[in-house]
Amino acid sequence: MEDIPVPEPIDLLHRGVERSIGVYLLDTEDGPALFDCGPSTTIPALKAGLEREGLQLLDVRHLLLSHIHLDHAGAAGALVREHPSLQVHVSDIGAPHLVDPSRLERSARRLYGDSFDSLWGELTPVPAENVHVVGNDVLGLACFPTPGHASHHVGYLDRDGTLYAGDSAGVRIQPGRYVMPPTPPPEFDLDAWQETIDEIERRGPERLALVHFGVADDVGRHLADLRLELYDWAQFVLGGASEAEFIAYGRAELANAGEDVHTYDVAMPLWQSYRGLERWASQQSDLPPAA
Repeated sequence: MEDIPVPEPIDLLHRGVERSIGVYLLDTEDGPALFDCGPSTTIPALKAGLEREGLQLLDVRHLLLSHIHLDHAGAAGALVREHPSLQVHVSDIGAPHLVDPSRLERSARRLYGDSFDSLWGELTPVPAENVHVVGNDVLGLACFPTPGHASHHVGYLDRDGTLYAGDSAGVRIQPGRYVMPPTPPPEFDLDAWQETIDEIERRGPERLALVHFGVADDVGRHLADLRLELYDWAQFVLGGASEAEFIAYGRAELANAGEDVHTYDVAMPLWQSYRGLERWASQQSDLPPAA
């Protein structure tokens, strides 16, 4: 059997930290494409990564977005402004927020406060004519909904068996083994995420391309750990854990697993995950048992 090259992420060096956000360059049936693009603050690192592949931004024809959170899609408008023929693919729920990101920006500024600009930079509208709502097939990749982290999340499964998973398969800083569920507000949904894991398992990808960070090829073990950790965190917060207790718990898990706590905290801050879990817990009357 012919060996399939494993995709390598372009490290966006968010906040100067290696391996916190990575995006992927794909060769599609209509030329080069990016899977996610990161925030506007990391555009220089994105361009440098493309140059290492012998490409300029203007060579990229398509941008495939997993969802519209700023660490994944914040630079989309700025990139299209510089490259007006760039075609952006996104879920039907996410599309209006690319065309008019004002509501998204207001929500993010409430969450991040004075740190918004230094973290994410400019949030620019994408012209409606550049935005394409995804269907079941996008440029030869199978596309399907992957909610749980966010209602507007989708995944792209390439013919080579690579699932470009965004946040639906969690945070795992390669070569580490610990799988962290990113559960920020406002749309974390435990039941929807468990169904997403079921669907990913049904489709049987050979590897998971993670934005946070790198490619995991032990798919079964990875997804099983994600499923269990989602239940564990949900039960902990549903049981009344405070934000401080949750952060201490998460940091202890990372330390016990031998992971670099700072890199995980840049990729997915524990305080954000707590707030998403807390909001979800306030809406629950009971937690279904783990399968």
